[in-house]
Order: sequence, then structure tokens, then C-alpha cells
Amino acid sequence: MNLEYRGITAGITLFACCVFTNNSTILADECYAHLKGDTLRMGNSRIERTALWNNGHIITLSLTDKLSGKTMKTAGKNPDFNVNREKPADGKIRVRQIKSDGIRPDRTVATVSYRLGDLEVERDYRLYDGIPAIGIDTRLRGELSGTAEKETNAADRKNIEHAADMKVKPVTMLLDRLDLKGNHWHGSAVEFRDITDWNNNLVDRKDFISYRKTNHRGNILTVTDGENGGGFIFLKEAPCSGVQLAYKGSDFISDFGSFMVTGLGVSNSDITPDKWTPTYSSVVCTFGEGELSALSALRSYQKQCRILDPNRDEMVMMNTWGDRSQDAKVNEEFCLAELDKAARLGISLFQIDDGWQSGKSPNSAVANGSFKDIYANAGYWTPDPVKYPRGLRPIVERGKKLGIEIGLWFNPSVQNDFADWEKDADIITGLWKEHGIRMFKIDGLTVASKRAEENLRKLFDRVLENTGNAVMFNLDATASRRGGYHFFNEYGNVFLENRYTDWGNYYPYHTLRNLWQLSRYVPAERLQIEFLNKWRNADKYTGDNFAPANYDFPYIFAITMAGQPLAWMEAGNLPEEAFEIEPLVKAYRNIQHDFHKGTILPVGEEPSGRAWTGFQSVTSPTEGYLLVYREDNESDRYPVETWLYKGSDITLTPVLGTGKKFRTQIGHKGTITFSLPDKNSFCLYRYSIKK
Repeated sequence: MNLEYRGITAGITLFACCVFTNNSTILADECYAHLKGDTLRMGNSRIERTALWNNGHIITLSLTDKLSGKTMKTAGKNPDFNVNREKPADGKIRVRQIKSDGIRPDRTVATVSYRLGDLEVERDYRLYDGIPAIGIDTRLRGELSGTAEKETNAADRKNIEHAADMKVKPVTMLLDRLDLKGNHWHGSAVEFRDITDWNNNLVDRKDFISYRKTNHRGNILTVTDGENGGGFIFLKEAPCSGVQLAYKGSDFISDFGSFMVTGLGVSNSDITPDKWTPTYSSVVCTFGEGELSALSALRSYQKQCRILDPNRDEMVMMNTWGDRSQDAKVNEEFCLAELDKAARLGISLFQIDDGWQSGKSPNSAVANGSFKDIYANAGYWTPDPVKYPRGLRPIVERGKKLGIEIGLWFNPSVQNDFADWEKDADIITGLWKEHGIRMFKIDGLTVASKRAEENLRKLFDRVLENTGNAVMFNLDATASRRGGYHFFNEYGNVFLENRYTDWGNYYPYHTLRNLWQLSRYVPAERLQIEFLNKWRNADKYTGDNFAPANYDFPYIFAITMAGQPLAWMEAGNLPEEAFEIEPLVKAYRNIQHDFHKGTILPVGEEPSGRAWTGFQSVTSPTEGYLLVYREDNESDRYPVETWLYKGSDITLTPVLGTGKKFRTQIGHKGTITFSLPDKNSFCLYRYSIKK
């Protein structure tokens, strides 16, 4: 770990709407877009991108990280965005200052529009006060052609004996690019995997030194200046590489000092003259020295995608599907009994999964159902009259008395690219209006076309519009073509994985490892992380040192705390001793938001079942939290690497778990020696550094 810490600030100011035209100075508090002559400058107190106007088809000249004072200059020859070889025309710029709607924060948007032959282009450049990042949303209208040049397989390239041998075909479909000077650029590309029913290794990082033209897969490309330090990050806001639309096999291209974002997520047939079609989005972040500076810059942007509201986004949820009864048990009597026991665990949200509705899905244990053409059954989304003869009202009312919200499972009608999205939106809106239900698990999705993606977004946006942004979505990432970790982020959180003791595939350290690896690049507080009934199916783990039964129940819960905890179980199947975790859960809920509002990053060793590991939440340059786990490790004292400065005087005060208060000096690589008396134990500390 590189130990330099760069503070994160995010001042918020409410702006009035305004429009400016070319050759105007455009200012919005600290955010600005300044077009003077042929030079466009966009930025804020942390970042500036300077570009040649080029009639709207801008060519970046430099990128500056204002905190470190480092500027990366480009060759200034190639347009940032590229889909054809037409000359740009009719370039215009306008700026809006958009107030927060409670989901998205205040932001300044500079829209650059122009034509490339028969294709119209609009590019929104998003800026946020105090955030070293510029997001770019692109829309196309008209005719898109000539974009399908075939890439040359590296194995088919000839030896290089002359300068002409080094020429490669130009890339035609780019979301963004930086053609930097110098030959000492070090990169890393991070690829993510969802479809977690099939994948249990969710992060793959590949490091490289930029040389000749090379393709890279992933959503994040980090580039560091090997001579002068600092660098930039490209974030591609798209599903995971393996499930993107119109995917050509790569997301980024490096070629000496040139770095490009490729894969627009559209095909030629998606672009028509009658409407604007969005591509995938891209973001550029700048950073100073060290990995922490880079990760902090990225996270500061990611936290702008959705405001973390403690009354809406924080939860300890229970969903009974984890005990594999599927829809066989759910009914009024079952739910009322589960609510009573969920309250004894400290649960804040009880979600009824598939089976509450009259219609039957293909996952039903009691009938053969389908996800297709569900509105052929007019009563599909009414509560099952046999299971819930009084509807959902008794469940909701009992929940209110116990201080537990009710959530529901929902599967949009999948046929014809979600053509029935308006009906789906009406159903969800009706459930919110009638019962105040505001958490819906969205399952069964297959986003296999641009039209499907657009209709799904229309569904989410319509529900938010109808409910005043009260509803949030719990987006299942377990199968098929879905949003992954960097797409649809504004709509809610991610249901990460199904794991079951029934099948012997739930291991607490596996769950911790997945969260630990993802937390480096994805906000942990947006991931729903499961803990199961460790007493069930012990026979499936005979002789296994890492069997769930070998862990204390409080520890199994504590594994989930950096994310949004999910009790993936039936409370009615728990033994009485399980309910002893209620004080822990309630104490956690009291500090949950304060812990989550920081920048959460992994510390220690990668979880393996034998490691000392954990998370650090950086809430300010001198304060935060350290959540430390001693797995089945023989040492009761251990040096854990953190993201803190060597030599700093730190005091650590236990908040949850078995640790004791202590004061120490931070060692080399940010190490702090922790002491935990028992194997498979934990402690959440609040730390403060002496100024």
C-alpha cells in the first residue's frame, strides 16, 4: 500500500439554471467551463481539463490535478471522442447548474453539441464541487456508420524492422482518450465479474507498462506517471466487461502514451434520427502521489453517483430465501412470526422474496411459472389471496409496530425488451402508495439490447418520479446480463450473491474476501452482504475447518458490517442463542452511517480463513474507523497494514467487538499491531490521530 493520504472534500452549493453560448466565461461557484477563442477549460478547485475547441469535437491539450499541482500535457492531435472520420460542424456549448433531487447531488453540466456528417453528438461534462473528476455522458442521434473496423490479432503482426512496421489501424469508436507525452506510463486495468451464482472471484487486476497498442478489459484503468508521479483514472460506467452490449473484446487501449476508452455499448442499428440514444459513460479522475490518492479520488466521485441517506440507504435486512424454502412457506402467518423474531435480532427491513404475489415465477417451489408475458394474468402482482387473505396490510402494520420496514421482491416483465415497463412502474408505485413499501429487489433481468437497457431505465426513473424519489431498488447481480458494479448506481444498492449452507457453498471467509476485494474499487456501503444461519446443514461440512458452524454468530454478522448486512435466513429456524446478537446489531446500526460515509478501503491481508484482515473507513485526515478481523490465525498479536502515515500518534477506541483501547505509533507501511484474544474474532475501533 502507498501511504500518502489526500483529504476528500465535497462542498455542496445550490445553483440556479443558466445557459451560455460560445466565447463566454461560464462560472458556477467553484465549477467552471470557459470557452475563449479556440480553447475550452473545464474544472473546479481540484481538476482542470483544457482542450482545443475544434467546433465542439474537442481535443484535450492538458489535464491538471490542482491539489498536487501536476499537469499532464498531450500531443493535442486527436479528438477525445471518435466514431467516424467526418469533419465536425455546428459546435455549441451550454451550461446548467442542477440542484440535488435527493438522489443525485448538485452538479454543473456543460453540454457540448455538434455534428459529424449525418450524426449529431451531445456530450454532457459533469462537474462537482471539490471532486477531482469529470464525468462524460454521450448521446447520439442520426446515422452511425463505418465503425466496425476489425482489430488485428497480435499473433498476426509481423516483426518490426522499419518505422512503417509499427503503424496500426486507427481506432474508430472511442468514448475518451488522452494522448500523453513521455514513455514511462505505468497502468493497471481492473476487470470485474458479477453473475455471482457462477463466479466467486470477482476482481481481476492486471498491471502493465504501456508499450505498443494493447487492449485491456475492465471498468477501471489507472495510469501513473513513472517519471513525475501522479496520474489519472478512467472509469467506464458500464456493466462488467463480459456482459456489455455491442462488446468488441476490450474497454481500454494503451499505446505508449496514448490511453483510450472504447466500447460505446451501441451498435449502428441502435442509432436513429428520431431520438437520442445514450452510450456508456466515462469519467476521468486525477490524483497526486500514491495509491491512496488515486483510490480516494475515484471514491470521491463514486460517492456523487447516489447520496447515501441514512434514513433510506442504511439497513440491516432480512430475506428468508437463504434457507431454501423458496416460496413454499411465505404467507401471512409465516411473515408475522418472522417479523417478531426479526425484531429480536435488531433487523430494520424485512423483505418478502418471490412468492408474495399471485403469479408464479420459474423459481417457485409450488408451481411452474414464468417471467414472460406476466400481464396476461391481470392479477399477477396482487398478493396471493390464499397466502395473504387480508393482503399485505397486516404485515406492514406489524412491521411498523416493531420498527421494521417491509420490502418486496419484483421481477419486471422481460418480454420484448421490457416493453411493459410502464405497467411495472404502475405496480411498484401502487404498492408504495398503498403500503409505503419503498425497497424492491429487482430480479430476473436480462438486459440484452439497448432498447431493454433504455426501457429498464425508464421504469426506474418513472418510479422515482412517481414517488418523489422515495423508492430504492435492490439490484440483483447473481445471474444474466445486468448492471454490475458501475452501472445503474443511482438507483439503489447491489444484492451481491446467493450462498447456501444447503449446497455447502457458504463460507464466511469467502464472503469477506469478496467484499474485501471489491471495496478497493467499489463503495462497500453499496453492496448487500449476506450472513447465514450457521447451525443449519452442519452435515454438509463434516471435517471442514472453515465450516460456518466453527464461527461465532456475532463474527459471522460482523463480516458484513462494511457493506449493508443481509440476514439471509428464516429467523424461525434459529436457535435461541442466535438472538444474543441483538445488542451488537443495534449498536452497529447506531454507528452504521458514520462508518459508511467515510472512504472504506481494505486493510491487512486478503481474507483466506487464516489471515489478519479488515477495513478502514477514512472520515477525515485525522479520524475514522478500523474494522479488524483475526481469522483462524495462531498469533494473538499481529501487524496490520493500513492507509495511515508512518510515525503518527494514534489512539484506537473499541466500538464493537472484543478489542481494548490503546495508543501507539503507526509503523512502516502504516502498520498497527493489533491484539485480539480469540481466533475468528473482530473489533471495530474508532481512531483519532494526534495533530
